[in-house]
Amino acid sequence: MKNISFKLAGSFFILTFIIEAILFAALYTSIVNTRITEEIHALQGRGNSHRAVLEKHFDKKTIEHVALMETEADTNVIITDDKRNVLAQSAAGDMTEHLHFEERSIPRSGTALQSHWKTSKYICTISPIMKGRDTVGYVFMYLETSSIKGLVQNITNRFFASFGLTAFLTVAAIYLLSRFLARPIIMIKESAEKMTNGQDNISLNIKRNDELGELAASIENLSSNLNRLQKERNDFLSSVAHELRTPITYIKGYSDIAMRDQFDVNARHQYLSIIKEETDNLTLLVDDLFLLTKLKQPGFHIEKKPVHLHTLVEKEIRKSQIAFLEKRIGLSYHIPLNLTVSIDEKRFSQVITNLLNNARHYSESDTEVTITASASKDRIIITVADEGCGIPEDEQDYIFERFYRIDKSRSRQTGGTGMGLAIVKEIVEHHGGEIMVKNRHPKGSKFIITLPA
Repeated sequence: MKNISFKLAGSFFILTFIIEAILFAALYTSIVNTRITEEIHALQGRGNSHRAVLEKHFDKKTIEHVALMETEADTNVIITDDKRNVLAQSAAGDMTEHLHFEERSIPRSGTALQSHWKTSKYICTISPIMKGRDTVGYVFMYLETSSIKGLVQNITNRFFASFGLTAFLTVAAIYLLSRFLARPIIMIKESAEKMTNGQDNISLNIKRNDELGELAASIENLSSNLNRLQKERNDFLSSVAHELRTPITYIKGYSDIAMRDQFDVNARHQYLSIIKEETDNLTLLVDDLFLLTKLKQPGFHIEKKPVHLHTLVEKEIRKSQIAFLEKRIGLSYHIPLNLTVSIDEKRFSQVITNLLNNARHYSESDTEVTITASASKDRIIITVADEGCGIPEDEQDYIFERFYRIDKSRSRQTGGTGMGLAIVKEIVEHHGGEIMVKNRHPKGSKFIITLPA
């Protein structure tokens, strides 16, 4: 039985069957015992009624009248004297075995002498006839157990019919319930198999406010995320292939040219310089890829320590100063001297360097790039502002993606590898901060880093 609906139905049925059987058995026993007790009490009450009459008139005529009354009833009576000699009885037959009971004190309310209805022909009660404090006789009442057995059989038949109907309805209800419960599980299983086989955009259409509904929603989200990751992977591989193709093509082409015989030395030197430049570009691209992959690994962690932000930024400014001077771009910073931040100095240096390189790439000559910082009670804000071309608002959400360039016509020489801002975002988020970009007026953009104080 591999079908989960059958397993659920079978488990529910066994459990429910056991509970119902126990309940039915307890109810059946209770009803049967109650009915038998009622019959015995009724028989005893009838005997007490005759006893009351005989206590007023304990004579032959009254005795015969009482016996005559029982001839038309389902019960029988035997009236004896105090020595248990039969004075009258309502029906012929051997019912005298109970007359010779062991001598004992019989309560005035009477008692049952025989109540074993399963093994005896009769059930029997006795009521003493009293004159003052003396017992002058006894009233023995008899009821054939066949009537009780018929009553019990009728109750039994009804119970079996009720139990059968209940079992049928239980099986039907459990089957429908198990199908209701199993159907979303089966759908989730089939969806998982489809995802394993590469199918995406899984939609289960299970609208439930329980754990199965939450599981279905999680599967749909997983499918959507896998689809997104698959697309990102394909885009990433395509971008990597595209970025690698150009330098490899240059290196191969100029290597073939430089290897020709009788080639001008100056031209060969020029081509070798291009090969070296493209090799450097290729190395930079591979390093960025390696770093970005490392940053995205779950086990990657940074080592924070207190760092003077002014000193860190000043060092990065000095390293970048020559490149900015070549493009006649001003570079300044305004950092409080006593501002200390808890960061990984090596990783955060990459953040400053990449933001400065990005500002330099997209800024024109005779403009200014400025780094500022401020601190409040709960956060530290670092801003890198330029007076470049700015970033269209509809593209600001994408600039932190790998290989994304605003100006698609820019080459790697003017636009970098396209991974600098992606690396910046990863490092900032590893520090528990966030980064955003805004446009400046009248032109330019500023990158705002917010770190916990």
